[in-house]
Amino acid sequence: MKFHVLLSPIKIGTMEVKNRFVVPPMATGLALPNGNPTEGHITYWAARAKGGYGLLIVEATAIDPLGKGSPWDEPGIWDDKFIPAWKKVTDEVHKYETKIAIQLHHAGRQTTHDKIEGQPVAPSPIPCPVEREMPRELTTEEVYDLIEKFGDAARRAREAGFDAVEVHGAHGYLIAQFMSPYSNKRIDEFGGDFMSRMRFPVQIIKNIRRKVGNGYPVIFRISGDEVVPGGRDINDSRLVARVMEEAGVDAIHVSCGVYATTQYIIAPAAVPPGFNVYAAGEIKRAVNIPVIAVGRINEPLLAEDILESGKADLVALGRESLADPELPNKVAAGLTEEISPCIGCMQACAGYLFDPTKPNISCLVNPFTVREGELTIEKTEKPKKVMVVGGGPGGLEAAWVSAKRGHEVTLYEKENVLGGQYRIGAIPPTKQDILKAIRYYITMGKKYGVEYKTGVEVTEDLIAKENPDVVILATGGVPLVPNIKGINNPKFVKAVDILEGKKEVGMNVLIVGGGMVGVETADFLGEHHHNVTIVEMLPEIAKDEQDAVKYFLLERLNKYGVKAVTGATVKEFLDDGVVFEKDGKEERLTGFDTIVLAMGAKAYNPLEEKIKGKVPEVYVVGDAVKARKALEAIEEAARVAIKI
Repeated sequence: MKFHVLLSPIKIGTMEVKNRFVVPPMATGLALPNGNPTEGHITYWAARAKGGYGLLIVEATAIDPLGKGSPWDEPGIWDDKFIPAWKKVTDEVHKYETKIAIQLHHAGRQTTHDKIEGQPVAPSPIPCPVEREMPRELTTEEVYDLIEKFGDAARRAREAGFDAVEVHGAHGYLIAQFMSPYSNKRIDEFGGDFMSRMRFPVQIIKNIRRKVGNGYPVIFRISGDEVVPGGRDINDSRLVARVMEEAGVDAIHVSCGVYATTQYIIAPAAVPPGFNVYAAGEIKRAVNIPVIAVGRINEPLLAEDILESGKADLVALGRESLADPELPNKVAAGLTEEISPCIGCMQACAGYLFDPTKPNISCLVNPFTVREGELTIEKTEKPKKVMVVGGGPGGLEAAWVSAKRGHEVTLYEKENVLGGQYRIGAIPPTKQDILKAIRYYITMGKKYGVEYKTGVEVTEDLIAKENPDVVILATGGVPLVPNIKGINNPKFVKAVDILEGKKEVGMNVLIVGGGMVGVETADFLGEHHHNVTIVEMLPEIAKDEQDAVKYFLLERLNKYGVKAVTGATVKEFLDDGVVFEKDGKEERLTGFDTIVLAMGAKAYNPLEEKIKGKVPEVYVVGDAVKARKALEAIEEAARVAIKI
C-alpha cells in the first residue's frame, strides 16, 4: 500500500512539516536535576529525526520550578540559562530537515512537595485524587504572573531554535485545571463559567503572541475527554478548541484523560488501537486549523486511514516511536514488515517512568531506546560463529542483533515453533500484540542471515560438533513447583499447559499463584466461562503487572466473577483444593474440579557448566540466569550481542 497522505507535507501556521508523523511529548528521565537537557536528549531526538519523523515535540518542560511534575528530574525552560543547552538539541535535529517543538508545562496540583520543594499550586484548593496533596489556591495576581512566565518560556524556546511551542493544556495539569469544572471552583475572572475558565489559556496564547510574534507556530494540547465525573467531555472540548483557534493557536493536539484516568493517557494493549481518534475527529469538525490525533496509533495502515478519512491532519506515534525511531523511513521505503512494534506492554515506558530505581524510560521490544548514545549496533571486524540456544525473546534478540553485526548465527529451539514463553504469553486476552514482536525478531533475523533450527534440543555433544566461537544460552525457565505437601498430584495442571491447549480444565478452577501468569490464566479461563478462584500469599494479586495493564485486567476479572484470597500461604494441597494459613488461622478451599499451579518459575540452565572451558565465549541471558520478565531477557541479550 502507498502511504500518500502520511508522507505528504503539511503546514502548521508558517511551519512546513515534511510529513504527518509526529513524536508527541513523553517524559524520558534524561534531564539533569537542575532542569538542563543532556547529551541523552541530543542522541534520543537525533535518532527520531534521522528516522524520518516530521515533527518532534520535546517532553513536558517546566516554565516555573514550582510547575515540575515528573517523577524524575523534569527539564526546564524557566530561565535564559537553559537556552544554550536546548540549542544543541535543536541544532542536531535540524540536520535531518525535521521540525522540533517544545511543550510548555506547569503541573499545578498534579505534583508533590518533594518534586518542587514547596506546596503545589492550583486554581482551587482541591487535591489531585492521585497525588493527594493539598494545593494552595493561586491569587489572581499570581495567575497573571504565570501567564507572563508562559510567554517568557515561548520566547526562550524560539531563541533556542525550536520551530514551535506546544502549550500543555491536557492531562489535568495547570491549564487543564483552570479549564475544567472538575478542578476549577473559582469565582474571580478565572472561574465560575466557561469563558472565565478559558481566560487563563486565552491570555497565555495572547502573551506568547506578544513575545514571539504572530508568525511563530503555537500548538495547544487538550484532553478531548477527561473521563472523570464533572470533567470536560468531547462536547466541552469542541468549544475549547474553537476558543483557542480564535485566540491564535495554529494546531490542536487531542489527547485524553487526567491523572485520575492515567490508564487512558498511556493506554495499554487492552485499549483498542486508535481509541481516541474519535475525539480528534470531533475537534477537526469544530476548527479550521490542523488537528493532531494520538492514542494507540500503532499501525501505518491505521495512521493513513485516520488521515484519509479526515479525522485528523497529523498522527502522533508516541510509544511506537520508542519501539522504532526509524518507522517513517521504513514506511517510505516499503519495509513495513521491518517495523519494530509497540505491543502495549507498558513495562519500560510507563513502567520505568514510575520506577525510582530506573534512570530513564526505554522499550521492551527495542532496548536501544533512550540509550542511543550508549548502545549501538556496529559492524564487527572479527565475524564469529555464534550458536544461540533457545528461541524465546532473549534468544531471538541476541540472534538478529548478532547477525546484523556480521556474525554467522544459528539459533536452536527444542520446540517446533519459535517464541518460547513469550509466545504463550500472547494467548491470554489483550496480549495478542506480543506476536508482532516475535514476528519482528524473526523477520530481522532472516534479513541478516540467522539460520533457525526448530525441534532440536541442544546437547553438549551437538555444541562440540558445531564448534562455535560463541554460545548464548537463552534456555529460559520452567514452572516452579515448591516443596509443599500434596503438590505432586498428577491431576494438577500447570498454567502454561492450559494456555497452550495441552490440558483441559473443569468448570470450577483453583489457581494457586496470583502473579502475572496466574492472573492472566484466570483472565483466559474467565473469558471462557469457568468459575475461577485465585489464592495468593501476597496482600494483592497482579502485583507484578504495570498499573494501567492491571486496571483493565482487574476490571475483566471482576466482570467474570473471579474470586481472590490474598495474604494466604498454602500449607497443603488436597485432591480438590488447598489448606492455607491467613492471619494466623488455618483454612480450607475445596470443591474444585481442577487445580492450576502458577507459583512462579525458576531458571533452566542445563548446559553452562558442561561447556565452560570448551567454548571460547559463553553467555547466559534472561530466565536462564534468573526467572524474570521478557524485558530483562531482551535487554541482556542486546547487550551481549553488541559486545561479542
